[in-house]
Amino acid sequence: MDYAFPAPAVPVLPIAGSNQRFPVRRIYCVGRNYLDHIREFGNDEKALPFFFFKAADMLVQSGSTIPYPPLTQNFQHEVELVVAMKSGGLDIPAESALNHVFGYAVGFDMTRRDIQQAAAKSGRPWEIGKSFERSAPCGTIYPVSQVGHFSEGKLQLTVNGQVRQDSDVKMMIWSVPHIISQLSRQVALAAGDLIYTGTPSGVGPVVSGDELIGRIEKLGELRIRVA
Repeated sequence: MDYAFPAPAVPVLPIAGSNQRFPVRRIYCVGRNYLDHIREFGNDEKALPFFFFKAADMLVQSGSTIPYPPLTQNFQHEVELVVAMKSGGLDIPAESALNHVFGYAVGFDMTRRDIQQAAAKSGRPWEIGKSFERSAPCGTIYPVSQVGHFSEGKLQLTVNGQVRQDSDVKMMIWSVPHIISQLSRQVALAAGDLIYTGTPSGVGPVVSGDELIGRIEKLGELRIRVA
């Protein structure tokens, strides 16, 4: 193939216990999937969770240092369970959704909260508050063959050693199978897709020099520093 310029590299993530790498195709995120987080921001508790997107090249591996992003004065963390897909399709039944899962990881949905809220208040799409350079840190992917599937598991984020978010995956409103099923009604899922499944309460700002560590039982840790 004769390209006009070099083709961009495919973003990849390490796989636990393997020399292989997981190539990332798309990144989907679930909004408002923990009741305490919905209450934290005073949103409608009866509204269904919804989906938004981040570009695959916004991915950041564990151990990286990320810059404090432009345009914001309120850069916030959100720790989440990430689902890594090995296959997909349209209209996947919840009963068979887990058959499409390759593994799981710890992820951060980094957010320019002031930009997001300003956009929402004006009735505009608030993607600019979510989708920006290095806004999708993600840890090592642990295959299902090693860790099984996740209906529960302690989830925590610390900033400079202080606990900010502390919850359990079992507190999600939508389970992983239902997230996959609902998302596949909107788009055709495929191998290489990542799904960030939402965050619990305790989100808050970070500043330059802060170190963030996210942990989920059996999934190791995700460590990021803000430049």
